[in-house]
Amino acid sequence: MQTSPASTPVDRPRHPALAEAIERSVSSDGVHPTVIPGLWLARMSEPSQPVHGVHEAAVCIIAQGRKQVMLGEEVFIYDHARFLVVSVDVPVVGQVIEASPDEPYLCVRLDIDPRRLNELILEIDPGPVRNAPAPGLSLSPTSPELFDATVRLVRLLETPADIPVLAPLIQREILYRLLRTDQGPRLREIAACESRLGQVSRAILWLRTNYHQPFRMETLAAEARMSASALHQHFKAVTAMSPLQYQKQLRLQEARRLILAQGLDAATAGHNVGYDSPSQFSREYARLFGAPPLRDATRLRARPELVRTA
Repeated sequence: MQTSPASTPVDRPRHPALAEAIERSVSSDGVHPTVIPGLWLARMSEPSQPVHGVHEAAVCIIAQGRKQVMLGEEVFIYDHARFLVVSVDVPVVGQVIEASPDEPYLCVRLDIDPRRLNELILEIDPGPVRNAPAPGLSLSPTSPELFDATVRLVRLLETPADIPVLAPLIQREILYRLLRTDQGPRLREIAACESRLGQVSRAILWLRTNYHQPFRMETLAAEARMSASALHQHFKAVTAMSPLQYQKQLRLQEARRLILAQGLDAATAGHNVGYDSPSQFSREYARLFGAPPLRDATRLRARPELVRTA
């Protein structure tokens, strides 16, 4: 297992201003949507179990605590000193590894809007877009300027009347700060439709829309506007899995959601996401989640915070 080199210890455990702003807006554990579009706040008062989920394109900034996210065999550990950028929708396993009732894990997640990002890039510096495939997750040091803008965005939740005017301006500033970090080239790829990342993103969108249907690699490659061999290479470089493995994870995670949210039995849930064989579905479900569907659902209903953490 490879560990990201950014996981070395740091000399400060938290960012007080951002931690206080988050705690004034959320008092219970979980991942909370806010009235600001694309802004989520997460709180956990104890370390969590590993949580499977599809992480959408976003930037995650921790105010307090520490978390690890696994993409394939690579582990990304981040805290207040490093922020996480997720450039495409990828199945990951996340786990809060540092949190306590006195100092809970506190995190801001801001979804990345490619259209807004592209408008900003065209305005400030169109520049070239690199086309080398890179993992869909990466870490960078969190600058004081990025923290400052994030604090001001979260504090807007205390003055709702200011949100319609000021939130878009601060979100734009956050994107600007991100573009000025070493994540700039990656963010340009997110915004550029014809970059390799943009092509892989089209394939991912097709898979997410048609996860329950069988597919041929040639069909997916045509959707991405790449050759089948190039798509397979770049898809695996970005997501750490093949398109078929990606589809399998989407199916199993959707089946898990159906079992939990709609109370479907395992056979029906498996059939709804594209499995013809109930026994194959149960085997692959247990391999991914560590328990067969019924036992896994019982465990998750007892601890709903295990379903999602940001």
